[in-house]
Amino acid sequence: MASLSSSPNPSFCSRFWSSALRSKPLAPPSGGGAVRTNSGEGLVRRLGLLDLILIGIGASIGAGIFVVTGTVAHDAGPGVTISFIIAGISCVLNALCYAELASRFPAVVGGAYLYTYSAFNEITAFLVFTQLMLDYHIGAASIARSLASYVITVLELIPSLKDTIPSWVGHGQEVLGALSINILAPVILVLLTLVLCRGVKESSILNSIMTVIKVLIVLFVIIVGAFKVDVSNWSPFAPNGPKSILTGATVVFFAYVGFDAVANSAEESKRPQRDLPLGIIGSLAVCIVLYISVCLVITGMIPYKNIGEEAPLAKAFTAKGMKYVSVLISFGAVAGLTTTLLVGLYVQSRLYLGLGRDGLLPAIFAKLHPKRHTPVHSQVWVGLIASVLAGLLNVRVLSHILSVGSLTGYSVVSACVVAIRWKDKTPSTQASTRRISTRAEGIICLLAVAFSGFAGGLIFRFGASLLFVIVPSVFAIFSAVALHLRHVYTDPPGFSCPGVPLIPSLSIFVNMFLFAQIHYEAWVRFVVLSIVTLGIYAFYGQFHANP
Repeated sequence: MASLSSSPNPSFCSRFWSSALRSKPLAPPSGGGAVRTNSGEGLVRRLGLLDLILIGIGASIGAGIFVVTGTVAHDAGPGVTISFIIAGISCVLNALCYAELASRFPAVVGGAYLYTYSAFNEITAFLVFTQLMLDYHIGAASIARSLASYVITVLELIPSLKDTIPSWVGHGQEVLGALSINILAPVILVLLTLVLCRGVKESSILNSIMTVIKVLIVLFVIIVGAFKVDVSNWSPFAPNGPKSILTGATVVFFAYVGFDAVANSAEESKRPQRDLPLGIIGSLAVCIVLYISVCLVITGMIPYKNIGEEAPLAKAFTAKGMKYVSVLISFGAVAGLTTTLLVGLYVQSRLYLGLGRDGLLPAIFAKLHPKRHTPVHSQVWVGLIASVLAGLLNVRVLSHILSVGSLTGYSVVSACVVAIRWKDKTPSTQASTRRISTRAEGIICLLAVAFSGFAGGLIFRFGASLLFVIVPSVFAIFSAVALHLRHVYTDPPGFSCPGVPLIPSLSIFVNMFLFAQIHYEAWVRFVVLSIVTLGIYAFYGQFHANP
């Protein structure tokens, strides 16, 4: 009897590990107009290169310029410019890795999740999905609240409405300390969800129009603001030291995630193998230039302590007596935040679609509308989650737990580039006498790089001598060199990330160094969500997955 009662536990554990460690090989591109699911339904390829670049810009240029610059500048001062540069460099490294994988596997939706599923295993892919998805949910809610605030600002330009709209309608009204009620933000999310449910072409047209408008407005703001810069406002450049700049880099990191949106448009791109890498790198390059220019202008126009948190650009120009520019900025912010929110909701639904197809989430997420070929159920779910968060939580609280999912997810994607290159290597026909396999050795080296980056970041964060930061850095270099010398890599078809495995290793190190600078609340969020994810997988995902 004792043996019978104890038998289910080993069976459950063995099934869990066998499921968790399985991978899903992805097929190379084979052409075709639409990607088919098992039910015969598929997404239609309607997006060209310009559409993809505008999607990337639309996803990025929004909250980063119109909101986050203000919140980070209060801590980092003019050094917010360096925060954007550091985050931009990190994202360039990540984008090179994303571009290779998007070119290599252009016929699938799912982005980082599916790359991880192919390169490593099911449980790691599921963890990447949940961490990235929470970033997207929080980001959408935060952007929706900022958009609602700007909409109210525009409406209050009408004399009869000035100072008559209650704060709980769009600006947010705090309740019980932690909560902040906002009615307009969920309404905006519902309207954009309806647009996305109609189809990707309609969504792309709206995104393209509004993205062009906001880029022109941002360029106008940069040019006009440059003539109002007082260089004395740049001193002190880092009033709270380098730590605040690095912490700011982790906050603004999320402002660059537009290239991720491009990768998740794979199934709807007309020529994905060529256009996805160009769309990823092109949109990121434009965003980096605009972000740095805006930061220099806004911190040069007024002292950093006077920069507004909710509408920093508008307040800066108002302080300089340029009310007409503030009005233009408000309209630009509405356009900018709308496209950022639109693309963010679009990407989230495609990720849920991938999980629904694989059975890790209920099959309803994989269903497409028979005529419009859009994942309506996934889109509605995404809109619902964002609406609840946007209606109840304020921007500052939400921003503290952002970027942790992106930093970890992008680190795994960089590791995927290295690992998938190993898979291209012809396996040896000779019996191995090694204690551990070459692949396991490589994974240990990748983990060593990641932990070295995190350790270096912690040492720097807590004020230890820079000599102690050098130790993990040297360890990371040795690990990257070991990856280079002890493995054989082949060039993939299509776009190839340069310097593999050194560039991906540097990407991982920088990401994890920044991970160590995030707010404590984000660390708690990361651990709690990981535990919840393992529970969901153990009791649902492993039994329904169909790799």
